[in-house]
Amino acid sequence: MLSRMSSSTHFDILIVGAGLSGASLACALRGSRFRVGLLERQPPSLPLAEGWDARIYAISPANVEFLQHCGAWEHLPRERIVPVEKMDVRGDAGGKLAFSAYESGLQALAWIVESSRMADELWQTARRQPNISVLCPASPVEMAVDGASAKVVLEDGRHITASLVVAADGVNSWVRTQAGIAAEMRPYGELGVVANFRCEKPHFGTAFQWFRPDGVLAYLPLLGNQISIVWSTPESHAQELLALTPEAFCAKVAEAGGLQLGELELITPPAGFPLRWMKADTLVAPRLALIGDAAHAVHPLSGHGINLGFQDAQALVEMLLALPEFRDCGDLSALQRYARARAEETLLVRGTTDALQRLFKADLAPLGFVRNAGMSLVGAISPLRSVMARYAAGLF
Repeated sequence: MLSRMSSSTHFDILIVGAGLSGASLACALRGSRFRVGLLERQPPSLPLAEGWDARIYAISPANVEFLQHCGAWEHLPRERIVPVEKMDVRGDAGGKLAFSAYESGLQALAWIVESSRMADELWQTARRQPNISVLCPASPVEMAVDGASAKVVLEDGRHITASLVVAADGVNSWVRTQAGIAAEMRPYGELGVVANFRCEKPHFGTAFQWFRPDGVLAYLPLLGNQISIVWSTPESHAQELLALTPEAFCAKVAEAGGLQLGELELITPPAGFPLRWMKADTLVAPRLALIGDAAHAVHPLSGHGINLGFQDAQALVEMLLALPEFRDCGDLSALQRYARARAEETLLVRGTTDALQRLFKADLAPLGFVRNAGMSLVGAISPLRSVMARYAAGLF
């Protein structure tokens, strides 16, 4: 239920931002001893559209387990979740790399889920929990931290105190700015163009990815002969794509994918969103922790964006639940355990995706040979492919 608060309220943990990362953190704390506040400017759009959401995520098996723990996964509509059984990656000069769930001993390499469906279910799950108060609509305007607590003032004049504030409010995080935590931000000069299509040929549960001179194009399988695409491409080219007629856009996407799935028919209009790289200087400060896009932003070519956010939430929950009851959950020494737990994976994913984007963007003949030869070499070694697939699935 939406909470009615007095003019001053205290929470053990105040989560600012009820997007996927923030809401999953709240849900993962259900039934815990912590009193949790979940603050959001506006709720997810309701009712949900009948058609397919153009914003699609590939959720790793490890994060499926996390969403099960959150109590949300089992309530998602099974008929709208699609397993990725194979992945076919192509370089820009003959390089090939393929992954198989069967070869890697996995039920699926990932599960395709619509952003809006996950957001709605996490939102509903959070609202059902007795230890979670949903503050919405609510906009923070001031924040201050002292030795005893963090204090947040809302636009309507209400005052909130918390032992710990979690910034889950996106790449332009208000909380991060208020806390004085700097962030290194670098635009890629690209848009991610997304849309959904009906295909002439079946995809057989295969996700396709092409590293092209004009960017990275991914086909993600939906139910039946349908796919969702993400085309990460320079802004000028993206604007050209978005200006095309539906028929011309379909032809361009089909051609860019080598007619792998035959002709395409548009079922949701295309949209574009800016891509950027971002790294906060620190994930924690006294009485403050950053998760998800408030902590880091990566290129979507690896599909790790929301998976990193869910793993942030899981790591923070594990640290909080392991604390003795007498321990202050906002204590910096405790929060540093969370920061250490997330340091290796975020550095690896952020660095790898950025390096791949730069490597395939560089228009130099020697680099073209090296990157495609390397891709084909890895693709020829079955054990290495399996190791990479299981790592991407979050199972190491």
